[in-house]
Formats: sequence, C-alpha cells, structure tokens
Amino acid sequence: MKLRDKAWEIVQEFVQDEGLRRHMLSVGVAMRWYAEKLGFDADTWEAVGIVHDFDWEIHPDLDRHPGDGALILRERGWDEDLIRTVLSHYEAGTGVSREKPIDFALLACDEITGLLVAGSLVRPSKDIRDMNVKSVKKKWKQKSFAAGVDRPHVVEVTEDFCRECFGGNLELWQHVGNVLAAMQKDAELLGLDGQLATA
Repeated sequence: MKLRDKAWEIVQEFVQDEGLRRHMLSVGVAMRWYAEKLGFDADTWEAVGIVHDFDWEIHPDLDRHPGDGALILRERGWDEDLIRTVLSHYEAGTGVSREKPIDFALLACDEITGLLVAGSLVRPSKDIRDMNVKSVKKKWKQKSFAAGVDRPHVVEVTEDFCRECFGGNLELWQHVGNVLAAMQKDAELLGLDGQLATA
C-alpha cells in the first residue's frame, strides 16, 4: 500500500468530521505540490500532510495532540522520521523542533489551507477554482472571517519556510498562490469543485 493511502486509511479510521478530513487532504495536496517543486518525495510529503491531525477528534486539545497521536502511529509501525515531522508541527507542546524542509513546509501549509477552504465555501459556487489571490487578500484583511486562522502565525511560519527552503525568495502571497493552485488542481478530491453548491 502506498504511504499516501496508508495515511488516508488511518484518517478514515479516526476522523468522522468532513471538514477536518478536507483540511488534512488540503494540507496533503499542498505538501505534494511543494515536494515536487523542491525535488523531494511527493508521496511522503503528501502522507505527512494528510496524517498530521488524524488524532484531533480523539485528542481535541493541545495537551494530547499530536503527542498521543504519535504513540498510535508508532504502534502501527510508522516511520520514526515521519512521526517526528508530525510532532514538530506543535513544538510548544511536544518539544520537537522543525529541522528538515518537510517540517517547515507542513507548518507553512497547515493554517493557510483553512482560510482557502473557508473562502471557497462562502462563494455561491462553492468552487475553489473561482478564487484568486486577490480575493484571498480581501478575506485576509477581514479579521472576523475565518477568525481561527492566526494571521501573524501564518506570516511567521511562511517566513521560516521561505528562509529554510527558498533562500528567502518566497513571500507570503506567492506561497498563498502556490497552495491555492495545488488545491485548485485537486478541487474534486477536496469537495471544493462546486459539488457542495448542489448538496
């Protein structure tokens, strides 16, 4: 079984909420996009994106997530490097710092996908392919919109990703455009291709 499929299998086992599933798939496709751009193994990067929040429904607080989830992955025989990356997306709670490109990419892709999903779901078409960076900028400025998305944190982790993986040559709105392009490419997989407009 491909690692990506293994990741999706464990998500289906532990996550019932469609929004949370969509979030993890969104991070997965963004991670794949960046792995291909940077020359890393796309299946591994996508799998990490898909699995990173798999335990949130059973451990819905930062005292247990993702640390207790890592124990489940370990019991299931997941690669220790991959588990370390999952742990690194909440360093404050796990004590595991970001070290590798995959670690920086995961945190940079994590929260911004939430803003993009929310932006597409408020459109009459419910189709992410109708969005562009300009429309995302408008939503970004509306602090009440997708209020759970911590804008300063997004800026900070994007800067870290830019420094570590792009030699300083990736700014916030380029990154947003890249993640948007990745999600648009897989709009059907994410359920953001307009299918929810007729649901």
